[in-house]
Amino acid sequence: MARAGIGLGSNVGDPDANVRAAIEALSEVGTVTSRSRLYRTKPWGRTDQPDFCNAAAIVETQLSPRELLERLKALEQRLGRTPSERWGPRAIDFDILFYEGVALDEPGLQLPHPRLLERAFALVPLAEIDEGFAAAAQALPPAERASVEANP
Repeated sequence: MARAGIGLGSNVGDPDANVRAAIEALSEVGTVTSRSRLYRTKPWGRTDQPDFCNAAAIVETQLSPRELLERLKALEQRLGRTPSERWGPRAIDFDILFYEGVALDEPGLQLPHPRLLERAFALVPLAEIDEGFAAAAQALPPAERASVEANP
């Protein structure tokens, strides 16, 4: 059994409901052992789109990193994601943030996620459920941390 951190995000339709459904769907790839609150965040990369709902979850899985990625991509499609531009609006997005004990740099799969330490929308929810990421979240610029607000 391996422990993996998964980032989730949505800004199409009902983003909060989309992320909640996606967290439930993670049971198809393993056991969800913890999940963050939902967070409201500004778009990153392409900023001319609606705000996102983001969260993070820790999953215990028997899948290899590549198998996990493939299953998450299939879940995205089943949950309504359609092909779109990079960093564009989406019904749901899963990112493998880390896969415990694994460092990879393969086509389409880099672990840990190469931009995790730059992205408050992923790091703040992850730090909420894994204190091993708390120092990295605190090291983000204050304006970056402030851009991630817990949903009421």
